[in-house]
Amino acid sequence: MASDLKTRVRDGWQDTLRSILEQARSLGSRAVLAFDLDSTLFDNRPRQVRILREFGQSRALEKLRACEPHHWESGFDMRGAMRNCGLSAAEIEAHFEAARSFWQQRFFTNEYCVDDVAIQGAAAFTHAVVATGAHLAYVTGRHEGMRAGTVDCMRRNGLALPSEGRVHLLMKPSEHDNDDAFKRTAHARLGDLGTLIAAFDNEPTHANDYLRRFPEAKVVHLATDHSGRPVVLLDEIVSVPHFSHEP
Repeated sequence: MASDLKTRVRDGWQDTLRSILEQARSLGSRAVLAFDLDSTLFDNRPRQVRILREFGQSRALEKLRACEPHHWESGFDMRGAMRNCGLSAAEIEAHFEAARSFWQQRFFTNEYCVDDVAIQGAAAFTHAVVATGAHLAYVTGRHEGMRAGTVDCMRRNGLALPSEGRVHLLMKPSEHDNDDAFKRTAHARLGDLGTLIAAFDNEPTHANDYLRRFPEAKVVHLATDHSGRPVVLLDEIVSVPHFSHEP
């Protein structure tokens, strides 16, 4: 599914990014742009790699200890990553549940999220948004317990940082809150800031929700990876591979 969505990227996608910045400049502080974090502004594969390597270390699985980012080509598919590392089907089934538990204890933490790296052009694009005078809202399914690590990772990767000004970081109150429900409630908070003119997300469900709630906005899908749910993107949504949009 993730690879299929990458085929939606069409020639001229850079024009969409440029036109969004032009509109933001024309509206200034009245404009709001919303960005997801994981697989939208950040590539999570270094975090995934670290966890699977550490699991391999803990179980003396040498093939997992050699895990690399390209082994996570199927997004969040751990079975696929284990297979790409060289484990047999029987080995995967023997270790998957323990690996999944090991992952769940680490992935949504400050200690591990600092390993993320910015998607190509993401840092520069966030600063370009800030330079227009618009509001930039990071709207993420990460929970508040990850705020410190998230901001540290933003700083390390050169993204515009949340502040008391026009850069905002909206996070789930609790790790156990549903991502879809949280993002839908965040829509009202975005409306309070001004006029949402653009939203960026890698998850088809969330991109579709943005367009349904804000039909006048330009919704942009990051064709990176996603959860794998069989959701069809609405036709009006533009897919882009990254944020480097200059000719």
